[in-house]
Amino acid sequence: MSDNPWGEKPTEEAQSAIHKVKSGESNGREWRLIENLVSGLFSEQRKARRWGIFFKSLTFLYLFGLLGFYLFTQQESDSSADSDGEYTAVIDLQGPIAADSEASADVLVGSLRRAFKAEQTKAVVIRINSPGGSPVQSGYVYDEIKRLRALHPDIKLYAVIADIGASGAYYIASAADYIYADKASLVGSIGVISSGFGFVGLMDKVGVERRALSAGENKSFLDPFSPLKADDKAFWQSVLGVTHRQFIDQVRKGRGDRLKESPELFSGLIWTGEQALEKGLIDGLGSTSYVAREIVGAEELRDFSPRLTPFEEVIDRLGVSFATEIATRIGLSSTLKLQ
Repeated sequence: MSDNPWGEKPTEEAQSAIHKVKSGESNGREWRLIENLVSGLFSEQRKARRWGIFFKSLTFLYLFGLLGFYLFTQQESDSSADSDGEYTAVIDLQGPIAADSEASADVLVGSLRRAFKAEQTKAVVIRINSPGGSPVQSGYVYDEIKRLRALHPDIKLYAVIADIGASGAYYIASAADYIYADKASLVGSIGVISSGFGFVGLMDKVGVERRALSAGENKSFLDPFSPLKADDKAFWQSVLGVTHRQFIDQVRKGRGDRLKESPELFSGLIWTGEQALEKGLIDGLGSTSYVAREIVGAEELRDFSPRLTPFEEVIDRLGVSFATEIATRIGLSSTLKLQ
């Protein structure tokens, strides 16, 4: 007879009975003892399984209870917001502006459309805290703001700069009707940059030979492993110059005669909010709450920034790492798309 498969050590009486069965000296008593032992082990296993099922069920009931509670409270808050009258819609622009970021044109345009479409929106505020990024993504958002303002002339759009609103972020802000910032905010950086590295000297030191074959004389243009050609540098500088001019034109269109033109204004320099006010880059000093309360006249703020789905928010609050994988696999994770 093999060792006990349940990993529990039999009692001395049970061991004696097993020994007698192996040696052929057993009688009915030993067999009954072994049957009772096996029966007891099966009974313990069943109890363990029942308790396991009970606690797993309790965990899932707890999770789904939280989800149900969140949905209920969210529905209540949405309905109360709808019935409280006009509000100031707020959209966050946070971090670098790029196609694959939370500050992409897809995300921001979708939020802007929802905010302008909502019946009780009195004004829209873009709350900016971004160093800038892609001129293409910034241009998309700029154009959409102008389009929505033409469709909804009664809804003003304000840009409020927190810590920083520079480069592409200021590009977007310049489309607003009015721009506000804190006195210590960083504002401006109206310029274009393209940076990289050259590894020619390093390759010479380590004895590496560059082999690049191309069809088209400029296909290896700006190759970091080849010496920088004067013609390539001049050409790329012209591209940056065109992009810079486009940036300047859009800022001038957005700000109009409020700008105090000077040679340094479009040089890529950045200023504090207090300095930016003197240069006409912003219209006043104040926070989002200040703008909603004192300028718009609708103190209640309603966030139209993209949000997690209820399931994802419960997961985020609980910090249950494995549930994120479950959400992805069963299709409950949301993806941000252009609306």
